Amino acid sequence: MGNSATRMDLTSHGLTNLGTQHWDLGPALLTEHAIRRGEARLSAHGAVVVSTGEHTGRSPKDKFIVRDAATEKTVNWGSINQPIDRSAFDAMHARVQAYYHGRDAYVLNCYAGADPDHRLKVRVVTETAWQNLFARNMFIRPPAEDLPGFEPDFTILHAPGLTARGEKDGVRSATFILVDFDRRMILIGGSSYAGEIKKSIFGVLNYLLPDRGVMPMHCSANIGPKGDSAIFFGLSGTGKTTLSADGSRTLIGDDEHGWSENGIFNFEGGCYAKVIKLSEEAEPEIWAASHRFGTVLENVVMDPVTRMLNLDSAELTENTRACYPIDYIPNTSATGMAGHPVNVVMLTADAFGVLPPISRLTPEQAMYHFLSGYTARVAGTEKGVTEPQATFSTCFGAPFMPRHPSVYGEMLRERIARHGATCWLVNTGWSGGRAGAGGERMKIAYTRAMVRAALDGSLTGAPVQEDGQFGLLVPESCPNVPTGVLRPRGAWSDGNAYDTTAGELRGRFEENFKPFEAFVDDSVKAAGVRRAA
Repeated sequence: MGNSATRMDLTSHGLTNLGTQHWDLGPALLTEHAIRRGEARLSAHGAVVVSTGEHTGRSPKDKFIVRDAATEKTVNWGSINQPIDRSAFDAMHARVQAYYHGRDAYVLNCYAGADPDHRLKVRVVTETAWQNLFARNMFIRPPAEDLPGFEPDFTILHAPGLTARGEKDGVRSATFILVDFDRRMILIGGSSYAGEIKKSIFGVLNYLLPDRGVMPMHCSANIGPKGDSAIFFGLSGTGKTTLSADGSRTLIGDDEHGWSENGIFNFEGGCYAKVIKLSEEAEPEIWAASHRFGTVLENVVMDPVTRMLNLDSAELTENTRACYPIDYIPNTSATGMAGHPVNVVMLTADAFGVLPPISRLTPEQAMYHFLSGYTARVAGTEKGVTEPQATFSTCFGAPFMPRHPSVYGEMLRERIARHGATCWLVNTGWSGGRAGAGGERMKIAYTRAMVRAALDGSLTGAPVQEDGQFGLLVPESCPNVPTGVLRPRGAWSDGNAYDTTAGELRGRFEENFKPFEAFVDDSVKAAGVRRAA
């Protein structure tokens, strides 16, 4: 069985006649195996550098959920949550079992969820050492005494080298991400992009936790010096990782959390940061973590001789990634838990360059913008996206939400009301014009200054002006931010062009929100984007 910490086997998952089984290996052995097997290269600073081939981002159209008596009434079926018959799942499971015959297997037992009252026991089986190292970095690593007798609540069988046969296997293409809540199993194949491992478990938690009174959230979180916690909603590329990794505050986690009766807690034990054009000066913590032994770098370009990283290169993809344990970031929470948030920040990367850089939201506006989830899909984040595109992703995480958005929206609204959190909308996107047409990305120094002022209370009672195009409450001033930056219309050389573009975006908001109108009351509908009277 090889290096086994648990002395188990995989027959309960249908895996037999395997090569060597490697159980719960540490980063040094996994790195050694990955290099020896030709799966990865070692950078000058000790990080593992890998290429994921054709897939450099998620394949959301290749995700399917088994439709059964339980999921039939609880899953929000559609283009995101696609159904598959159990017979098709079982047939693919048999193909995965056959694929693993004679192959080595790397097995990780881990937790998803820092709160012991709500965590999920997860087993990840991979055919490569580097993807097992990825999972070890991303999930919570149990103490050694928890490993004997470890029985998973959910298992991932990962077979990137196995391709599906499209419709013949009941799926869309050669790639498959199949979830069976009854069997408590996930099958992944046809893609080496390791983010599928991470996000598949996020989807499982998003389905299971609401029934347990826990709101699952696609957000980062941190704690201030006074013990005040904050959460940051936002999709990839909006700044969740960057803004939560603030040296003046303690990081809880950078991507996925739950909000329970105890407060908030991290789902993960690591970070999965975008590193394209990463600056040591602007983001020193993430830069340092990306250059450490034990880190996994996906699709990062490296000099073949010196092994020095070129983080500015998008030769392979814009979606270059660094996966590392969360404690690689200084000043991180030892428990991954905190009290109820004092501030809720919703991040958007506005590709049109018309939203204010920061706005204070009423509770009704917070509900509206949470359900809207406006941002821009950044090039490379998903397969087929080659340039920024304006989009709406409800709850700032529609691809990962199996239930109807109103389930998560109502949970957020109730918690904001009960705990009195202050809500903010922060635009980390473009200013002065559209993306690719005269606009420039908001300076990270300005965004940090605005977020810090919001979290330390400087902006909570500050005078505000109602934005003329969207009805948002914009602070009149902010420490360390030029006043002109707060007024998006003034940043455009052509004010009429700004008005026209803002009107177009308002129309998009209105059209997008129509499906939600039946699930919210009149106060939320009235809080939608609107031109000032």
